[in-house]
Amino acid sequence: MIARRIWRSHRFLRPFSSSSVCAPPFRVPEYHSQSFASPTPRPFLVHSLSGDHVEEFQPLCEVQSDKATIEITSRFQGKVALVSHAPGDIIKVGETLIRLAVEDAQDDLLVSSDSSGNVDQGGSKRNTENLVGALSTPAVRNLAKDLGVDINVIIGSGKDGRVLKEDVLRFGGQKGNAADSVSSEHAAVGKESISTIASNFEDKTVPLRGFNRAMVKTMTMATKVPHFHFVEEINCDALVELKQFFKENNTDSTVKHTFLPTLIKSLSMALSKYPFVNSCFNEESLEIILKGSHNIGVAMATEHGLVVPNIKNVQSLSLLEITKELSRLQHLATNNKLNPEDVTGGTITLSNIGAIGGKFGSPLLNLPEVAIIALGRIEKVPKFSQDGTVYPASIMMVNIAADHRVLDGATVARFCCQWKEYIEKPELLMLQMR
Repeated sequence: MIARRIWRSHRFLRPFSSSSVCAPPFRVPEYHSQSFASPTPRPFLVHSLSGDHVEEFQPLCEVQSDKATIEITSRFQGKVALVSHAPGDIIKVGETLIRLAVEDAQDDLLVSSDSSGNVDQGGSKRNTENLVGALSTPAVRNLAKDLGVDINVIIGSGKDGRVLKEDVLRFGGQKGNAADSVSSEHAAVGKESISTIASNFEDKTVPLRGFNRAMVKTMTMATKVPHFHFVEEINCDALVELKQFFKENNTDSTVKHTFLPTLIKSLSMALSKYPFVNSCFNEESLEIILKGSHNIGVAMATEHGLVVPNIKNVQSLSLLEITKELSRLQHLATNNKLNPEDVTGGTITLSNIGAIGGKFGSPLLNLPEVAIIALGRIEKVPKFSQDGTVYPASIMMVNIAADHRVLDGATVARFCCQWKEYIEKPELLMLQMR
């Protein structure tokens, strides 16, 4: 591998001072999700473009793993010399993301290359063959790549020699590579109305990234596990009254009381009596691991995809603490800022489909957990008392999916009855709560 010098010129990097510059690479960090033990490619989102000045600890880019978004910050102060990938690219762990030009270095900017060739240490030869790192955006680099054009030999017409889209198209046209794209672009101008109508019926390929990509793998694995469903309805009249009481006596405007924290806490209480529901299965050693902590995950649908952060150690938290932690996780999930710690280590999952709509769902396991519960919406329905009179009741349907290698129907039924009792009679929950 030959190290090439990048000469500081208007076509490439402007010098910070009379001193030289160096370009430390920023690589994809290695992060393994709970479900996958091997490094997988990461979707890439850029905050800084080529030529941008960055401060120390300033965010450079975001890399999304299976279930979390990792923000990479700059360890140096300097200027972005090269962005190696475009936003949305899938990048393997260890690959270079960005090269940063830094002040007060000992040597000229060195960039590794697989190409061979002589290097003039004195700086008298400035062949375009020895120049890399043209200033441009990732989109322009992708365009040059699609047209088969070496962007490093194009003279940019933008500020500080930045290579623009027009420069790439002009250069590609001279090579004869962009003739079709340019002519089609001119033809589209003359038939704007027709192309607009036609574009509405064109197929579109959407690559899966981040959470959606991870869901493909986890759901495919889940379908291979023998599991069954147990459906029950729960009277939530007492739960509705409890929520109303919390809202009327709420003194903290930052806290929003919902049904979910009480459901989570009562679930933890039921897990204490049925620890096998809070376990995972080791298929290789044929062992069941009973989890000591109740790390209850809550499935959240975001614009970035489905994600399941979990509330750690629910058995030790109060209802108010669960409410605040749930709010924190929802805020991070909405902004795609969940940490790896927030989405790993879960022991059981709740899927609150009732918040969107639907009476009940049939969830698939969130491996390696052995149970997942789908919560339907709470709705008023007529019920009959023992004497035959009709009364209104707030009913919620729950559907428990369980790993049949670990749990049997009787265990799940008893567990659900215990959970149901805590929900319908919250005074029992308060009596046994620690």
